[in-house]
Amino acid sequence: METYPFHDWLPVAFVALMGLSILIYVVLDGFDLGVGILSMTVNEQDRDIMVGSIGPFWDANETWLVMAVGLLLVAFPAAHGEILTALYLPATLMLIGLILRGVAFEFRAKAPGPRKIWWDRAFFGGSLLSAVMQGYMLGAYVLGLEGGVSAVVFGMLTGVCLAAGYAFIGAAWLIGKTEGALQVHSVHLARRLIWVAAIGMVSISVATPLASPEVFGKWFTFPDIILLAPIPLMTGALFIALVLFLKDAPREQDRWAWAPFSMAVGVFVLGFFGLAYSFFPYVVPGQMTVWDAASARESLAIILVGALIALPVIGGYSIWAYKVFGGKATALRYE
Repeated sequence: METYPFHDWLPVAFVALMGLSILIYVVLDGFDLGVGILSMTVNEQDRDIMVGSIGPFWDANETWLVMAVGLLLVAFPAAHGEILTALYLPATLMLIGLILRGVAFEFRAKAPGPRKIWWDRAFFGGSLLSAVMQGYMLGAYVLGLEGGVSAVVFGMLTGVCLAAGYAFIGAAWLIGKTEGALQVHSVHLARRLIWVAAIGMVSISVATPLASPEVFGKWFTFPDIILLAPIPLMTGALFIALVLFLKDAPREQDRWAWAPFSMAVGVFVLGFFGLAYSFFPYVVPGQMTVWDAASARESLAIILVGALIALPVIGGYSIWAYKVFGGKATALRYE
């Protein structure tokens, strides 16, 4: 059978594209899920501004989840079946949450006054459910998709902590997108949520090597422990910088309003790279490598062409949207 000169790298290329899509989704949809989680902490007027801050972006942000799952399906069908079989229930609940918040997002803007609060609650509930289920799936993945009471407890812990992480990055987004009393309120929320987010990151960082001797060996053998030290050190430094920055926020004339969000993105990126390093080359932890799970190399070569066209288009649109709708948020209206 004819093979391509780079056939052994095709599965790696696809896992890199899939990882990039997941990372972008976690950051972008993470902050708008976080805004939804925080939406019930304010009055109706401020809630309208919070929803308006994500109005032009939230739907496009979810495109990255579709891209990631699509790449998993076409490039690693065996892993797709294994992962979604193990995570069928939380994945279904996550989708229900995303559907609920999507419907509530549109209906709340047109519902009569007495009914609007119910759509606001649905928006909050859908956001929280989606975030917790994503965290639960992350916890289950870290433990190798194993069952049992301990796995469920750890999954719920990571679910709560990821929801707090999303709420934190959502608060950081609002610090940059809002002003006045709502901005001050967002700073107070960020100060509280950063500690829960830190607990979640530490919990996952501790559980990952304990759950897998192979991951433990990757992180705690010489010289890897020296070479990888910058990842936890930089993460810790960003958390300290965030705590110090938030003490004096917001600053006069809105100076450095986007610094908390930028640093929060840095924390998410470092955490993602830590997890990616821990599990590579496995797509299913301890069971299936990227080469074992990959589709036929000839198929991957064809699919790669489409992926390299779709990803820049989606990325370009996202950048354009964030540029066009930059500036401070106003209430979302459909009149």
